[in-house]
Amino acid sequence: MTSNLKPSTHTGEIIIQSNTRAGKPFRPSDWVDRMCSSYASFGEDRKLKYSPYLKPKVMDGIRCLAVDLKLKTVNPDGYAQLMHFAEENQLNVVDENGNSINAPQ
Repeated sequence: MTSNLKPSTHTGEIIIQSNTRAGKPFRPSDWVDRMCSSYASFGEDRKLKYSPYLKPKVMDGIRCLAVDLKLKTVNPDGYAQLMHFAEENQLNVVDENGNSINAPQ
């Protein structure tokens, strides 16, 4: 089966949407919050702080996860796991211009 998705050549940020490539909503609907929490840490003030590399976002009414591609350098295993999650669940991944792309490896 051939893919009409573009190969990734991006350097900034990608967005993983809560919709599958088939356009269906992904469940559980709180996956973005769960993912952000799993990469969070406690600050000196004992409050949970999200990683600067993962941020919840809403685009066109769709919950998304914004991924700073610096995560690949800072946490290669975590980045690979996140991209595997997106690919395994066939989540739509878009570049900074809104073009659908393959999950960058």
